[in-house]
Amino acid sequence: PAGGAAPRPCSTRAALQGINKPVIDRIIRVDHAGEYGANRIYAGQMAVLGRSSVGPIIQQMWDQEKDHLKKFNELMVAYRVRPTVLLPFWNVAGFVLGAGSALLGKKGAMACTVAVEESISDHYNNQIRTLMEEDPEKYKELLQVIKQFRDDELEHHDIGIEHDAEATPAYSVLKTAIQLGCKAAIFLSERI
Repeated sequence: PAGGAAPRPCSTRAALQGINKPVIDRIIRVDHAGEYGANRIYAGQMAVLGRSSVGPIIQQMWDQEKDHLKKFNELMVAYRVRPTVLLPFWNVAGFVLGAGSALLGKKGAMACTVAVEESISDHYNNQIRTLMEEDPEKYKELLQVIKQFRDDELEHHDIGIEHDAEATPAYSVLKTAIQLGCKAAIFLSERI
């Protein structure tokens, strides 16, 4: 360019042509909300258990969730997707869930992790099926991201199991309640 001006970045309009915009909007919006909520859950757990023996394990999982959120922030811009209007609610609800489960102790925090990560893994699997049915080649990058993040969530699930999540008092009731909340959050965040 003349005068040493920096080249203008290319528009993402070409990349957006031919995609099923409503499907992609819904997927990116809800995944962004989910990763945002997961960050808030781990922040709540760290506020209570950060200096305990399980603190480094929670921090490691939280660091992965931070990377996930960063990627979905980038995808929202690239695909021109607006975030859910419920982010302020997920901010508070996620932190309360994380801190509340951590107040039950290490096992409670891990039970929360198992419940949430199992729900999110199932949700990611549904999205993978949707994108594969749409056009696996067209959505190759998004499929790679979702598959990697699903695998990370499954790893977090397994860490929770290894750290006595199932030994939490009333584990099945707690897990069911958290998973119902996750389903509601997914439903709402896809649409609002």
